[in-house]
This record gives sequence, structure tokens and C-alpha cells, in this order.
Amino acid sequence: MHLSGVPEPNLTFAPKHYLCRRAAGKPALDGRLDKPFWEQAEWTDDFVDIEGDLRPKPAKRTRVKMLWDEEYFYFGAELMEDQIWATLTERDSVIFYDNDFEIFIDPDGDSHQYYEFEINALNTVWDLLLVKPYRDGGPPVNGWDIQGLQTAVYIDGELNNPGAANRMWSVEVAMPWSALKECAGEQAPAPPEPGQHWRVNFSRVEWRTEVRDGRYEKVLNPDTGRPYPEDNWVWSPQGLINMHYPELWGYVVFTAEQEGPGPFEIPEDESIKWNLRRLYYRQRSVFAETGAFSGDLALLADGFLEEVQRIQPRIELTSRLFQISAPSADGTGTFYIREDGKLWRE
Repeated sequence: MHLSGVPEPNLTFAPKHYLCRRAAGKPALDGRLDKPFWEQAEWTDDFVDIEGDLRPKPAKRTRVKMLWDEEYFYFGAELMEDQIWATLTERDSVIFYDNDFEIFIDPDGDSHQYYEFEINALNTVWDLLLVKPYRDGGPPVNGWDIQGLQTAVYIDGELNNPGAANRMWSVEVAMPWSALKECAGEQAPAPPEPGQHWRVNFSRVEWRTEVRDGRYEKVLNPDTGRPYPEDNWVWSPQGLINMHYPELWGYVVFTAEQEGPGPFEIPEDESIKWNLRRLYYRQRSVFAETGAFSGDLALLADGFLEEVQRIQPRIELTSRLFQISAPSADGTGTFYIREDGKLWRE
């Protein structure tokens, strides 16, 4: 068995949250967000760099709206942009080779069995299912498709025309709950029950480009002959350049009302799960360095021992496996995490 070390995110655990209201009607998808369907939906906070406060704020604003009904989970994204371009036209291409907008969804928050969706300004999509994050061995299931998916793109400007008065492009996506059921379950049914939350995040990939012969081309680094690394702008920061840390995604809370309810506070159970996750990061790094897991809580929780002691963790080891558990906040259940990162409650 090969288990890599797992880099620890450099941020305080404080994922964004969004109160997702019930849609008042059905949209006619055309990519535009200035129609009555979206009026009752609030905007998310503006996107930040994927590393959070470690990096400057993005130069171009990105924000999202969400709604839901019994059939669909709706997303509307606005991407301010003076260089609107796209090249990929085949479904399930690696869309982030273009500038793109991405959606990540983990219904039950166990960090396994989750969805990734990418779309470019040509309305070309890539949808895939991740059995596990890449750090835990993956693999991605590229052949998985969102049956019944609806998408549309609106361009305020002209696609692939550097001379145009380009302002922004926007995206509408309707994902059927019938397709999202695959990674949902008893604790996170699809459609969700009002008051429940799903873990969701969004990413915008932005490449550095220049105009050559009347067309956009990626700027090449003269030292490598390859394009400069892309920028990654996200709704809820990750604290490292990796979207595949589902435990850091935001909380989308589904409400029954078309008006928003009161403020959302991260449940105490989520703090318990986060401290278990921190111990998982350390166990994997210890194993990568020494070839064995550790039962020494002081070693594993160096720097946050007092916080972890509050959740009363129990560590169980074999030569190649580990399981760490802690009681839920109300004492009616137990949370577990194991060496491949899966976190669940019994």
C-alpha cells in the first residue's frame, strides 16, 4: 500500500456559507442572470484566490447565485472579463485548459463520492465523478454524465474577438437531483430536506493571455516555453492550490422559503469533523515519513493539542490502517475517519 503525505491547508477553518432559497418558477435558460427567475437569489461573496489571504484579491470579479426546487439545483455565475475566449468544443475535454467556471459538490460531506463540473464560454462541459480525492488514490470517473443537465452561456461582448467591447460572460446550469442522487444518501438525500446543507465550492480558472495576429494566445514563460500557471479564483478559499479538499468547501443550506431565513452558524459537529481531519493530515504525513501510523496524540496534534483534546479522540491502529473516532456534539453518535480520508458518522 502506498499512502502519500497530505499537505495541510494554510488557513483557519471558516468555510463560506450560502442560504439557497426555493425557486419561484422555472427558468428559460439563456445564460442571462438579469431575469425575474434570479431576482430573489442573493449573490455569493466575490471570489478570492484559492489560497485565500496568502495571495492578492482577483483582478476580475466572479460571483454566483443558487436556487433549488424539487427537480433541479440551479446555478448562475457572472464572470467579469475583457478577454472572452474559448477553444474546446468536445464534451469531457479538459475544460480548464481554457478559461472556465467550475462547480464541485459533495452531498454528504464525507469527502468521497463527489462531483466536478466545468464549462467554458463555448458552453462546452466536462462532468465527472470522483470516487476519492486524488490525494487518497482517486480515481476520476470521466465516463459519468449528468443525465438531464441543462446549461447556457451569455456573452456580453464577442467570443474570441480581442477588438470587441468585452464586459463579461455568464453561465446558467440546472442539475437534476435525479442525477445527483448517486453520491447522496440517507444523511443527504436528493433533493435535500429544507434546513440540510451540502458541501459546494466554485472555481474560476484564468490564464494569462496576449493578442497575436488578432487572436488570444496564452503567454509563454521564456524560461520553460510553457504557459505561465493559471490563476485559480474560488468562492470558499482552500488554503492551498488544490480544489480536491472537499472538507474546505462552503456550506449551501437549502431553505423552504423564497425569502432567506436567519444567519447560519457552522454546527458544532463540523468542528469535531475538522479536528478529525487535521489528525488525518498528520497521520498520513507521519506514515509517509516513517512507514507507520502513530498513536501519540501529542505528536499528531502538535500546535493544536488543546483543541483536539476537547473532542476526546480515540486512535486505533494496525500496521497499515488507522481509524480515529470522536463522539458527536450531542452524544448520540460517533464520527470516524480512516487512512483514505473517508469521514462518516454511526
